[in-house]
Amino acid sequence: MLHRLAIRLRPPVGVAVWLILACAAGLSQTGSAHNEVLIKNAVVMTVTHGNIQNGSIYIKDGKIAAVGQNVTAPTGATVIDASGKYLTPGIIDSHSHIALDDDVNEATSPVTPQMMMLDAFDYQDKAIYRGLAGGVTTSLLLHGSANMIGGQAIVIKHKYGANRDAMLFPGAPRSIKFASGENPKRVYGDREQLPSTRMGNFAVQREALVQAQDYMHEWDAYNAKVKSGDKNTTAPKRDLKLEALADVLRGKLLVQIHCYRADELLTEMAMAKEFGYKVRAFHHALEAYKVADKLAAEDVGIATFSDWWGYKQEAWDAIPWNAVIAMRKGVRVAIKSDSGDFARRLNQEAAKTMRYGGATEEEALKMITLNAAWIIGVDDRVGSIDVGKDADLVIWDGYPLSSYGVPNKVLIDGDVYFDRALPGFGMPHYKEGE
Repeated sequence: MLHRLAIRLRPPVGVAVWLILACAAGLSQTGSAHNEVLIKNAVVMTVTHGNIQNGSIYIKDGKIAAVGQNVTAPTGATVIDASGKYLTPGIIDSHSHIALDDDVNEATSPVTPQMMMLDAFDYQDKAIYRGLAGGVTTSLLLHGSANMIGGQAIVIKHKYGANRDAMLFPGAPRSIKFASGENPKRVYGDREQLPSTRMGNFAVQREALVQAQDYMHEWDAYNAKVKSGDKNTTAPKRDLKLEALADVLRGKLLVQIHCYRADELLTEMAMAKEFGYKVRAFHHALEAYKVADKLAAEDVGIATFSDWWGYKQEAWDAIPWNAVIAMRKGVRVAIKSDSGDFARRLNQEAAKTMRYGGATEEEALKMITLNAAWIIGVDDRVGSIDVGKDADLVIWDGYPLSSYGVPNKVLIDGDVYFDRALPGFGMPHYKEGE
């Protein structure tokens, strides 16, 4: 919001206002203060090894360097006193469509794996800021669910005010969105084209995967000939759609599937076995409780709502105990938003699992941190407070698993990207012109 103010003013005045506000907050875009930070005297909720009372975290070069009760930092490090506050990992939203405007669905064909959500990404979308202000530091931005096989997702860090490329999560695995059930049925059935039934859904998906198998075999044969020294072989024609699907079959893409009904969860897993790929997670998965043992056996996670049900036919058998029942059967469970609004209060959504099913504090917190990170494939980098992980952290005024928990500061890679105490809606990293 600060850069909006600066733009409305004449350039010299805008720059002056920005500098005054930044200096008043004691913040700098450069310098050693951002390389070394000590957060002390907080209740540190690690997610992986319990809570540390009066705990401290030392951050160096954007990474967590030390955690404990007796942590020290070199002279010159920025010190944040979090007495009376809670410290958690940054919240991770494992299913989001923010910052994609109306481009979330390429609904002209039921199979569009060559679509790149990066090409639709609006890094200036205010929903990124709203999520950040609610403690969200990482989101998986998925293609919509109009297609049986949709486009490829992107993973962002909520560095609102930074440039577009700075928001992309470096090294995050590629994910692709599949969908089955009412959505593709409705979209293409309304046009009286395939697929307009559940049979049609899976027929379309299976046909596309068979084509990808053929394409992959053609390229494998060509590459083998080239490797053997055959100079007369001709390369097959490149097809971006089939190339993406071949990467699915090769295990190079995490398969994220929009799916509600228990029978369809089983069908999707059977098809994955048939073609030799793995399902990473089912999204929504409101009937997962019916087949949770089957999901656990295949190490398939779910990203689900805490208490949405009855809003469509597929959601008729949904229950608010779904998350905990599935978790008790061994399924990795995440609570996700699928909403720019819900993303602002995922802490409260996760807390509902403590009411519905008796999840422990740590289990509830995992559903919006470590488990969500696993679904995205970045759990080695974020999702818990452990040495070596990215310093994506939230300092809370009030207990975070309640409606009284409010983010006080949000750090990403060790830098403060939201500070509720600052003027200008708490955004120290806005820069004029970006």
